[in-house]
Amino acid sequence: MTALLEYRGVGKRFPGVVALDDVCFAVRGGEVRALIGENGAGKSTLLKILGGQYRPDSGTLAVAGEARSFASPRESQDAGIAIIHQELQLAPELSVAENLLLGALPRRHGLLDRIAMRERARAVLARLGEPIDPDTRLGDLSIGRRQMVEIGRALLRDARIIAFDEPTSSLSTRETERLMAIIGDLRAEGRAIIYVSHRMEEVFALADSATVLRDGRHVLDAEHVSADDEPRLLAAMAGREIADIYAYRPRTHGDVAMRVAGLAGPGVRAPVDLAVARGEVLGLFGLVGAGRSELFRLIFGAVRPHAGHVEVEGRALPPGEPRAAIAAGLALAPEDRKDQGIVPVASVRENVALAWRNLARATPLLRRATEAAEAARQIGTMRVKAASPDVAIATLSGGNQQKAIIARWLMAGARILLLDEPTRGIDVGARSEIYGHIYGFAEDGGSVLFASSDMAEVLGVADRIVVMCEGRIAGIVDRADATADRLLRLALPERGTRNPFLDDEAA
Repeated sequence: MTALLEYRGVGKRFPGVVALDDVCFAVRGGEVRALIGENGAGKSTLLKILGGQYRPDSGTLAVAGEARSFASPRESQDAGIAIIHQELQLAPELSVAENLLLGALPRRHGLLDRIAMRERARAVLARLGEPIDPDTRLGDLSIGRRQMVEIGRALLRDARIIAFDEPTSSLSTRETERLMAIIGDLRAEGRAIIYVSHRMEEVFALADSATVLRDGRHVLDAEHVSADDEPRLLAAMAGREIADIYAYRPRTHGDVAMRVAGLAGPGVRAPVDLAVARGEVLGLFGLVGAGRSELFRLIFGAVRPHAGHVEVEGRALPPGEPRAAIAAGLALAPEDRKDQGIVPVASVRENVALAWRNLARATPLLRRATEAAEAARQIGTMRVKAASPDVAIATLSGGNQQKAIIARWLMAGARILLLDEPTRGIDVGARSEIYGHIYGFAEDGGSVLFASSDMAEVLGVADRIVVMCEGRIAGIVDRADATADRLLRLALPERGTRNPFLDDEAA
C-alpha cells in the first residue's frame, strides 16, 4: 500500500543547532504511528514542517506519493493535513463554534450563517461526547475542554493525515478514553495518524508502529509495538537504559515552612488546612477539575481568597498579593506554561532573570553584569538546551521552557516551590532530571508542593500526598500508606461510583 505520508531525508537547521538530520519514515492509511523522543529530539520541528510553519533545508515530504513542500499552514490544510498542537492554537475571546470553524465559517448571501455554524459545531461536539454550548466563550472553558475543541477542528476539516501532539496532556480520564475511541474510528476510516506522546501506556494502547528520534536523528523504527518493547524504546530515546525514572530519595524534614489555614476561594469550595515542612515534597493529586491549580493560585496570591490565610515561617502573607508571596520566598510554576509561565518574545536569559530583577537592589550596571552571570549559571544547572541564552524562549521545547521557569525561581532565591503539572508534555529523560532537581532543592531545606494528575508520578515522587476532589481535600496520605487504589477512591467525586481504573471486584 502506498504511504499517505513520507518523510524523505528531511533536515532542518537553525543558527547553532541541527534540529533534524536525514529523517526518513512513512505512515500508511489506517495506521497510527507513534513519534517518540526526548524534548529537543526534533518531534515538534517535524510537525511544523508537515503543518507548513517551516520548510525543510534538505529532503522532502510526500503526500500520497507526491512530493510536496508547504509554504504556509493554509497549503498544508488544503492538502488534507491537520495538526493538533500541544500548545493550543485557539482564540479565547471567540465562541466555541467560531473557534471550531475558524477559517471556514459558513456564509449565506454573503453574511455569516450563524445557524449553520452552530449546527456544525453541535455535530462535532456530539461526536467528541462534549456537552458544550457552541456559543460559550472559549476562554471560559477548562484547558481540557479547550483541547477537545482543538481536536474538533481537525475532525471538521476531514483531514486524511492527522498529527496529534501530546493531545491528552490536559484531558481527564473520560476525555482521554473518548479521544482514544475517536482515533480508533479515524484509523478504521483509513486515515494516517501520527501520535506524539511521552505517555508510553498511550503509545502501547493506540499505536501500530513507532519511530524514535534522538538529537534530531531517526534512530529506531518499530513496525509493531507492545508493552514488551518499552525498555528498547526508552533506551533508544535516551541513548541509555532508564530504570526507575522517579529515583525517590528519602530525606529528613525540618520545621514547618508554610502553613495554610482555612483557605477558600474560587475553585476551592471547603476551607483548606495543611502544613509543609522544610525538606518535604508534598504531592497534590486529583482528577481534572479537582481544584489543585485553584489552590495554588490562592496560596500564591494570584487570586484573592474568600477566607483564610497563608503563613510563611510564622508570618501571615497579605491576601491576593503575589509580590509579597515572592518576597517571602514562594514561587509558582503554573500549569499553562505557554500563556502564564513564559514571556514568549523575550530571551531565555530574560525569562530566567524575570523574578530576580524585581528583587535586585544593585545599581543598573552591576545588576546587568550579575544578572547575565547568574542567569547563565542557573541555565547550566537546570541543563536548559538552547543555542544561546539570548534566543527567544518560544523557540525551545516545552521541557526546556519548564526547566527555564524553575531556573527563574531558583535564581530569585525561592524557598517554597509550587509546581503545577511541571512534567506535562515532558519526555522521560527531562522528567528524571526535574525530579532530581526537586529532591536536591528539598535536601537543601526547600519545600515543594507538587500537583499532578499522573497518579504514578505522585506516588513516585511525594513524601505525603494530598488528594483533592471537587474543590475539597478528600484525604492526606503518607507515602508508606499510599496505594493506587486508595488515592483513586479518595479522588472519585461520588461514593459508590465505579472506578474505571479498578477491576469489578475491587470497585
